[in-house]
Amino acid sequence: MFGKSENREDYQHTSRVVAAMARDLPDKFVIPMHSHFRSQLIFGCSGVITVTTVNGTWVVPSLRAVWVPGGVEHEMRTTGSVEMRTIYVDPEAASHLPRECCVVAVSPLLRELIVAAVRIPNDFSDGSREEKIMSLILTEIHPDPVLPLDLPMPQDRRLLRVCQAILTDPGSNSTLAEFGQTVGASQRTLERMFPVETGTTFSKWRQQARLQCGIRMLAEGTPISTIALDLGYESPSAFSLMFRRALGVAPSEYFETIHARKLEGI
Repeated sequence: MFGKSENREDYQHTSRVVAAMARDLPDKFVIPMHSHFRSQLIFGCSGVITVTTVNGTWVVPSLRAVWVPGGVEHEMRTTGSVEMRTIYVDPEAASHLPRECCVVAVSPLLRELIVAAVRIPNDFSDGSREEKIMSLILTEIHPDPVLPLDLPMPQDRRLLRVCQAILTDPGSNSTLAEFGQTVGASQRTLERMFPVETGTTFSKWRQQARLQCGIRMLAEGTPISTIALDLGYESPSAFSLMFRRALGVAPSEYFETIHARKLEGI
């Protein structure tokens, strides 16, 4: 695309510390688990991208991106057609950036820089406008600690089985005691371990898993009534209340709000 390679390997050992690649991906496209030398900022101009590592899952619409440090194995899945724009950064140039995966707020400036960067050849000249664009991108990458769209995964095998069961069937209303009988641990033990392993409680973790699933279903055009029932809520209004409390907007307005903010440059 834009006269450049769409093979990520062609961006790992260029002479420049920042390189940018563009790929347009269809709905439900999967890039299997992989890693590479360079750190990566994964951004989609449209649709939703889900990034998964052994430590967690991040679901990001087009006002956010995911930062993946070099060497971290990760998988990517798309919901809806995604115009993926990727920034690859030499690890030495990214030493001031997070050493763990995180969500990054994509400001209007950063968005325009990324859109410009994917058209820049990898062999741009010293002191050129292109070099300044790439340098400014590094300055504009900031972790976003407030967006609740990440889902940390536990290391304990019993908790991991519980979390995997929820991800397989987010609409299940099984209690922690019932999960405990399946995985061989008491409810009290699991309740104590959940905050230690994931940084949150069982109920909040399950809500977060449902929120991620709900966003993907919204991107697919699934009716809110269907989403609510599939995710275990008693009514569409109960799901909408949870959604609004978490993200500050009703599910029916979520992607409209994102589109409006893009147009307004917010």
